[in-house]
Amino acid sequence: MQPYFAIYQSAELLDRVREGYHRLAACDLCPHHCGVNRIKGEQGRCCSGLQPRIASANLHRGEEPPISGSKGSGTIFFSGCTLSCLFCQNYPISQQNNGETISTAELAKRMMGLQKRGAHNLNLVTPTHWLPQFLAALWLAIPQGFNLPIVWNSSGYETVEALQLLDGVVSIYLPDMKYADDIQAEELSGAPGYTAFNRAAVKEMLRQVGQLQVDDNGIALQGLIIRHLVLPQARAGSVETLPWIADQLGVETNIALMSQYFPAWEATNRDGINRALTHDEYDAAVEALEEAGLENGWVQELETE
Repeated sequence: MQPYFAIYQSAELLDRVREGYHRLAACDLCPHHCGVNRIKGEQGRCCSGLQPRIASANLHRGEEPPISGSKGSGTIFFSGCTLSCLFCQNYPISQQNNGETISTAELAKRMMGLQKRGAHNLNLVTPTHWLPQFLAALWLAIPQGFNLPIVWNSSGYETVEALQLLDGVVSIYLPDMKYADDIQAEELSGAPGYTAFNRAAVKEMLRQVGQLQVDDNGIALQGLIIRHLVLPQARAGSVETLPWIADQLGVETNIALMSQYFPAWEATNRDGINRALTHDEYDAAVEALEEAGLENGWVQELETE
């Protein structure tokens, strides 16, 4: 039985839905604290109003092995984003807001559809700005038989207060740790104060779900996996972030050290990030990972230079 069943049965989930929608009236779901009234359709930095907007809901097999497993992860890509990364590979969804606007009842239906297709989990991609709408859809889906573990697949630019609404709801947190320097975070992703918000967020995530636990087939049941995308010119701050993870979260923390950077979206016109990653740049991050004693997780191959 998933932990959110107890919250549902005690009516606490409905209280959290109400609190989430109350926060939409002067939106403070992310660190931007735009203060717009999304109940009335106003939009802030994420270009999102009241009704959920999604780009797709499908089985996905390209995630980390404990998430994708053998049957695939039931992935919902939400439109819009709280960040504005110049190099976003999903920019038609995140920056251009491509997708369809649906009701929370329809979102619950899509969640049930992924479960019926055999997904190992429900994987919510870029969900932060749709947190109340997701909780409402979950409240509708549970009495229909929904029982998948929930993966919160986010940028990591989040507030502890918003994440506390997910305590006992989310089983697996899959956040990014993008930067160790706020100047880089603001220049490349429009994310003021990213480092402090991000580090507080991942600590809260770990408090809620602990380190990664898998079943006998290697499928994630609960826990934290951190993604770190290595950027050209060491602009992601890998040599600072990886030791911080080891020291503050524990050397047992699972890390996905990603090498797939390429200059997408507006990065093609920006000096320093308008090229692919080099082997030397990625090798330096791998060395930092090893020196930090982080042995759990995944290191990718860098095929071209």
